Amino acid sequence: MKALTELTSGPGKRYLQPGLLFVFILIFSGVSVLAQEANHWPSFHGPDRSNKSAETGLLKEWPETGPGLLWTVSGLGEGYSSVSIAEGYLFTAGMIEQQTYVFAFDLEGNQVWKKPNGQAWEATRDHARAYGGSRSTPTYDEGIVYHLGELGRLAAFEYKTGKEVWSLELREQFDAEIPEYGYAESVFIDGDKLYCSPAGKRGYMVCLNKKDGKLIWVNNEIPGSVGFSSLVMFEYGGYQQLTGLSSNCIYGVDSKTGKMLWHVKYENSRSNNVMDPIFHDGYIFASSGYGKGSILLNLNASGGEIKPETIWHTDLMDNHHGGVILHKGYLYGAGHNSRGWFCLDFMTGKQMWKSGGKGSLTFADDMLYCLDERGIMTLVKATPEAYVESGRYEVPEGGKAMHWAHPVVSGGRLYVRHDDKLFTYDTDSLP
Repeated sequence: MKALTELTSGPGKRYLQPGLLFVFILIFSGVSVLAQEANHWPSFHGPDRSNKSAETGLLKEWPETGPGLLWTVSGLGEGYSSVSIAEGYLFTAGMIEQQTYVFAFDLEGNQVWKKPNGQAWEATRDHARAYGGSRSTPTYDEGIVYHLGELGRLAAFEYKTGKEVWSLELREQFDAEIPEYGYAESVFIDGDKLYCSPAGKRGYMVCLNKKDGKLIWVNNEIPGSVGFSSLVMFEYGGYQQLTGLSSNCIYGVDSKTGKMLWHVKYENSRSNNVMDPIFHDGYIFASSGYGKGSILLNLNASGGEIKPETIWHTDLMDNHHGGVILHKGYLYGAGHNSRGWFCLDFMTGKQMWKSGGKGSLTFADDMLYCLDERGIMTLVKATPEAYVESGRYEVPEGGKAMHWAHPVVSGGRLYVRHDDKLFTYDTDSLP
């Protein structure tokens, strides 16, 4: 199936070609090439996994019809993979006829390459049959794009050509079963190391050499099965730590050795924790759907040991899989059983406000981009004072599935994936 690009512009509005716009910004705003490149989005939830764009000068209000639609790509197949952006390319993944593909596009929406990465996941339970498609978002690092297929095939591709550099069948090497919903993790890279969680009998978490996929270390201590979250890295207590969620716990691992440093039991009724944890100033926040709720842990570090202590726990904002953002001491995200968009105080768990809906979100320029799972995109001020909308519009349909792919803001654009289509909007306030 060929990917198609549709250029769209609103009445009376003209769009500069991306290359010309870039030159315009460099000449007239004094922005350096280095500063421009620093705003790339190379992996799921951005370069530091905070899901917060550093861009400024974006629209603070939308017209009634929403921001201008620049272009649409179709032909992605089914899936919930978000987008990553680097070196002037955009990467995502999709399922076509039970085959997982990784795609690369230029920033005008033209397909550059499309490569297979293993057979796609197929539901074995009736309740999951509507949830087919790719999950993992490709990760870019030093000229290579890494992607984890739903059945555990991990592959590395040259970013310009899509040529496969190496691949590894995680389930076979680490004796892992197919997760109930397929692998959803987006791999994490630091230096020459790639980290991921096959959740097998011969290794729950593994560290691989990113250049050839060879094993560096393996962790067999983490309890539980696949939790569907992606890893987050931070420095604390004398360690560079990796944190994530298994099916029944929150944990911290030494990134250098793979040794588990701490863990706290945390399991919902479906044993499928999804949210990426948030670290801030010695604290870990996590949340889980199906009524489990939200929790804040204090990582007490002393003498090389780390002992987690629960500061608060609440049923509010039991995040399903849309993610949570921390901004200036407050948490923003959606609840599952406690349905609605929430703002909670980070240190106390106190509810500051709540509004109807459920979905995923991203952050840029003090604004929240909230995508309801039914396809309504809303611009909301990131403030604890009140829920304040600054515009909303309905995202066109790209398939029959829920709108579960997380939105991305990069380069003055808002990217919204819905199944077979990717919609690209102008969010820059420049004329």
